[in-house]
Amino acid sequence: MEAMLDFAQKRICITGGAGFLGQHLQARLRQMGARELFIPTYPEYDLVKAEDIARVYADARPDIVIHLAAKVGGIGANREKPGEFFYDNLMMGVQLIHQGWQFGLEKFVAIGTICAYPKYTPIPFKEEDLWNGYPEETNAPYGLAKKMLLVQSQGYREQYGFNSIFLLPVNLYGPGDNFDPASSHVIPALIKKCVEAREAGESEIVAWGDGSPTREFIYVEDAAEGIALATQRYNSSEPVNIGSSFEISIKDLTELIARLTGFEGSVRWDTTKPNGQPRRKLDTNRAKAAFGFEARTSFEEGLKRTIAWYEENRG
Repeated sequence: MEAMLDFAQKRICITGGAGFLGQHLQARLRQMGARELFIPTYPEYDLVKAEDIARVYADARPDIVIHLAAKVGGIGANREKPGEFFYDNLMMGVQLIHQGWQFGLEKFVAIGTICAYPKYTPIPFKEEDLWNGYPEETNAPYGLAKKMLLVQSQGYREQYGFNSIFLLPVNLYGPGDNFDPASSHVIPALIKKCVEAREAGESEIVAWGDGSPTREFIYVEDAAEGIALATQRYNSSEPVNIGSSFEISIKDLTELIARLTGFEGSVRWDTTKPNGQPRRKLDTNRAKAAFGFEARTSFEEGLKRTIAWYEENRG
């Protein structure tokens, strides 16, 4: 274990800090003693633009930057806007790291994505498998843009001694998630579908693909805990998976959400729609060994909390 940062003595800038994960990370950092958090929000700061990034550094004067901000979405959004997803994510990350080094930043925490892994990665995904193939095509532009931050992190550490780390969280879910059908991920999309079908008395819902792919999910509070611990204790540019090690098929996930939301109809699988990556499950041993992180929230408990939040906050 590395020497621990004292968050009470540090100014911390969180890009994307007003978002889903960011709000939970803010709360966790405050619990761990952080007092000065700076959250740049759009459109006041457009982090794709170098001059706006320069203003963030001037205004926040941070010791630590945690870069959560990203242009993200499900398979549909990734297929519609591959160019945007590549450019915006690459420009944000590359310029934040470069200007952070120029500024004399103490530490940079880059948040990557599970989409950076090759399409056919052996299960469970180990960090050393990251370069053994091309990512799944539907989200490769996003995954590769994020993966470049790992290359940059390692290059800047080697040449300049710049302390940056690179974390690979698996798919998040939890209270406050994005339930917009145009851009949401699978769990909020299914919760919304099942709740609306239940209320309308519909006999079936339609789900994408054939239900065979597997996914791993991490409850958002657990992910925030992992990022906070890595920020506090980890100082190496070797990438680290942040996950729960729990794998579930999309078919089983859909049936579980139907049961927990009280939707009693059937599921029709639209096999004209893509499945995405065949399997996803992370090896999380490095996070445990390097900074003592293990996810704690059981999947069913996390889903119940997410559904309850949606039922209370929609509309």
